[in-house]
Amino acid sequence: MSGNKSCPLFLFFFFIIPLLAAQSFAANSTILSYEIQPFIRVYKNGTVERLSGTDTVPPSLNPKSKVLSKDTIIQPSLNISARLYLPRSARIRKLPLLVYIHGGAFCTSSPFSATYHNYLTSVVAKAKVAAVSVNYRLAPEHPLPAAYQDSWLLLKWIFSHSKEDYGGREVWLRNNVDFNRVYVSGDSAGGNIAHNVVVRAGLEETGRVRIRGLFLNCPHFWGKERIGNESRDPKMVAVEESIWIHAYPNSTGFDDPQLNPEYDPNLSKLGCKKVVVYVAENDILRDRGLQYKKALEKSKWEGEVKSVDVKGANHVFNLNFPESKESKEMLKHFALFLNDKEKFN
Repeated sequence: MSGNKSCPLFLFFFFIIPLLAAQSFAANSTILSYEIQPFIRVYKNGTVERLSGTDTVPPSLNPKSKVLSKDTIIQPSLNISARLYLPRSARIRKLPLLVYIHGGAFCTSSPFSATYHNYLTSVVAKAKVAAVSVNYRLAPEHPLPAAYQDSWLLLKWIFSHSKEDYGGREVWLRNNVDFNRVYVSGDSAGGNIAHNVVVRAGLEETGRVRIRGLFLNCPHFWGKERIGNESRDPKMVAVEESIWIHAYPNSTGFDDPQLNPEYDPNLSKLGCKKVVVYVAENDILRDRGLQYKKALEKSKWEGEVKSVDVKGANHVFNLNFPESKESKEMLKHFALFLNDKEKFN
């Protein structure tokens, strides 16, 4: 008799409750928590739907540009990886190294997407440099400062190849790279990360590696007070603020030094001697890029900085329209920069 009385209780705990929980989870999977167009949707149950940058292409030998590429794991426990690029003409001389950090609002894309793979292939082919493009962890599953930390780990991994007894084992780097000519670059959110990584390089030991330059493309900087033409587009202001709030919920706000370099007490320690900042006339981030140049000039940083304002262009125009005249001019400029042929005066 007692066994029969326990059956309803057994059914309740082992069948009814899990069924109700499953129904609740399913219901929450259709309820939106927030979305940031055109990047991401996040649902009440924690499901993340990325709206762009999810495509991938394998590493390869590009038959047109003769650029080799391959993937490698940097930190297995954190799932940090990178794609490496090398011109087939390597081994003739030691090459400059480009460290590239992709954009995507801190929450989308990867070095393995067609956009970034094709772009890095074109840069390596044009400039005749080696390149490493980092696959950092994405928000919101891994909120900032994860991407900053991952990109710094990549730099430390690169540093480990600059001397035989440092332990680096990647032959592409050991055999082909001139570690006195390392450059860092990034676009959009990647530009923000690139800046912060180079600031850290100015504060910490980098071994025999010398970061010679920083090349930023429409970098993602922001601030609490509106400047320039930002107030003309309240919708985009809301997008920019939403990106930071959800990418870095524990930041100090929109004037966090990692978002607004004007407030960074370590700005003068930026760990390179030359900077180029590209901005686009129709980009909501344009005025922040120009303000970044002014902030560097006002600080005690002992380097040279140049800004290029591309008329009529939109955010990261070179990635969206790589065959345009403006994009080709930018690629040419980038190649000169990576080979120390950029004229600042």
